[in-house]
Amino acid sequence: MTTPRSEWLPETDVPLVEGTVGGLLVEQAKHHPDVVALIGTSHAGEDRRWTYAELLDAARHAAGSLLTVADPGDHVALWAPNVAEWPIVQYAAALAGVTLVALNPALRPAELEYCLRLSQASVLVHADRARTYDMAAVVAEVAPTIPDRLEVISLSDAGRLHGSPVQPEELSSPESPAMIQFTSGTTGHPKAVLLSHRSLVNNARLTMLTAEVEPGAVAIAPLPSFHTAGCVISHLGPAVLGGTMVLISTFDPSAVLRAMTEHGASVLFGVPTVLAAVLQAARASSNPVPQLATVLVGASTVPGSMIEAVEQTFGASVHNLYGQTELSPVMCLTRRSDTREDLVTSVGRPLPHTGARIVDPVTGAVQPLGVAGEVCARGYNQMISYFDDPEATAATVDAEGWLHTGDLGSMDARGLITLSGRLKELIIRGGENISPAEIEIALAAHPAVAESAVVGLPDETWGEIVAAVVTTHGPAAPDLERQLTEHCLSRLTPFKVPVRWFFRDELPHTASGKVQKFVLRDELTARSS
Repeated sequence: MTTPRSEWLPETDVPLVEGTVGGLLVEQAKHHPDVVALIGTSHAGEDRRWTYAELLDAARHAAGSLLTVADPGDHVALWAPNVAEWPIVQYAAALAGVTLVALNPALRPAELEYCLRLSQASVLVHADRARTYDMAAVVAEVAPTIPDRLEVISLSDAGRLHGSPVQPEELSSPESPAMIQFTSGTTGHPKAVLLSHRSLVNNARLTMLTAEVEPGAVAIAPLPSFHTAGCVISHLGPAVLGGTMVLISTFDPSAVLRAMTEHGASVLFGVPTVLAAVLQAARASSNPVPQLATVLVGASTVPGSMIEAVEQTFGASVHNLYGQTELSPVMCLTRRSDTREDLVTSVGRPLPHTGARIVDPVTGAVQPLGVAGEVCARGYNQMISYFDDPEATAATVDAEGWLHTGDLGSMDARGLITLSGRLKELIIRGGENISPAEIEIALAAHPAVAESAVVGLPDETWGEIVAAVVTTHGPAAPDLERQLTEHCLSRLTPFKVPVRWFFRDELPHTASGKVQKFVLRDELTARSS
């Protein structure tokens, strides 16, 4: 008898659309000209709102300005926090036929220079400040170091992005590059990921449809715009529904609650750290708690207790999602029809038009159902390439076109995928392979644990030992290490239980909410040596 394989064939009941980012805005301005498309705070600090017609007008003027300093096909970098100009420039770049390079506003001078050089950007549009960070001073320092002339546009110079509007005909095509995103840096030096218009528009659309978000929804967007969770799911997701995006300029949980109430929001995008903060603010508030229809959450393990709390507090349907930058970004999503156990333990099934398989990391053979291996994906949403890095591209996308995510997981007969960690994060203790995610899930069930990260530390006897870094709700009890050890022993095989415990006020995260375990591992290894 042949053992069923861990392979999911793409569902094709919902058709793909052959559209572009700019074309999406043009279409919605045609059908919903007077609907509010964007609510946000401008670079000048003004609270503003734009209808779809007004947003298209602003984007066309900005596109005209970009075309005075760039040609279609050029790379235009955007370095800014969550100001309202972010989506305007995003749409403008699409209308102008240039590739938008999305940059983290927290980049330090050497990092900014690295990203500008790698992406071969010829134009840099930048904010002057992000909170207390003097971005204008950094630009003045870095721009002269770029070998080819770099055109610099400050968002404080409003006239620079209000040129003669481009004609209605868009200069992009569905297959052309829309954006360069940088990998989130959980394992080291970021790579430049090149993504197409077709992949971005369809990924936003299929994520919204799969989560059953209602047409015209008002969505709260607190995630960073420069990341795909922000500029694809949070920006384009509401747009495909003819809805409204409320862009949160600086994350503050109380401000998020106020925005939910003021704008009648039904959708919240988040990561576990964002959800935890908003939940805490809701519990502490004396005002009525606003109700939501949908909460989309990803980036790391979501404890069952948090899912229950969101459902009970906000009345929302919670959806776990999984993906990565190279997949535009969403690959899998839990459905409203999934069971409680499915919601707590899995990241759901692949979106339509996305194939998935679980393979042996060594041999590449497809694993039997229920057997862990590397998660691979194939479909419309995978990257064009790592820009200017054919070797890295070939190492990630195999000869059959499957993109290897570097994540470990297993698949059941229904196509549900359960993650168990990163391939490079496996802890090998005395020949036993240990998945950090399994331990982190166990720790999440302890009431004192707010967040945890499990890493392997070098050991002369075992090769590696298991260490856990924990943040807590409130002050840690004096005997918390003993409590957590006993808690894990009741749930895990003894060799998986951490033998080193570290307690911190917070863990290092990427902007998308993923814990940077390589930072923790390096710190703890240095401390132990």
